[in-house]
Amino acid sequence: MNGETPIASAVDTEVADGVDRRGVLRWEVGAFVVTMLGGSSLHFAFELSGFAEPVAVVASVNESTFEHLKLFFWPALLFALVEHAYMKDRCHNYWWGKGLALLAAPLGVIASFYFYIGIAVPLTGRGYLPFDIATGAIGVLLGNVVAYRVLTSPSKGQGYQRAGGAIMLVLAILMATSAWLTPRFFLYENFFGYEYSGAYGILEDYTPYLVFDQE
Repeated sequence: MNGETPIASAVDTEVADGVDRRGVLRWEVGAFVVTMLGGSSLHFAFELSGFAEPVAVVASVNESTFEHLKLFFWPALLFALVEHAYMKDRCHNYWWGKGLALLAAPLGVIASFYFYIGIAVPLTGRGYLPFDIATGAIGVLLGNVVAYRVLTSPSKGQGYQRAGGAIMLVLAILMATSAWLTPRFFLYENFFGYEYSGAYGILEDYTPYLVFDQE
């Protein structure tokens, strides 16, 4: 007996390897909330800006799947940069973990969205907004889980850190340019009303898509 309480022992174990697991968990929960709220706010930013093209860097310009990935990417990236200032010395593999998280999130969104659409549209002829939102939440949550697992795992070499930074940079370029550089690929095609329209990028006419009164 060394007089140490079970709680103190647990806390010591929690940070013994240089990782503040409780802190990482809190930040990842915060990242999930901020990303979901930020993504929801950006959904209509392009229309509310009067369709100003600079806003298209961060906001969706049509109803394609890829444009919706931008909505979650930018808040998550911004939060990761802020989080780094507080957690860089309290976890491992920061940039590697965040790079993988930012990659896992859109993959999770794509997989869950097309799984649900593949069932809902043939059966009912349409999709449903709550399920659309849920697929976004699934992808974002997957990214947070990946980040937590990597940030609390044993430390890896600097090569992994550089690889994570490279992933983030490539994703940022893809997201920032998607309104103008649009491969003729289904992820980039306008999917308004759960039907592909054949349109890509910034549209010629937004009249059918207006949500807010422009008068």
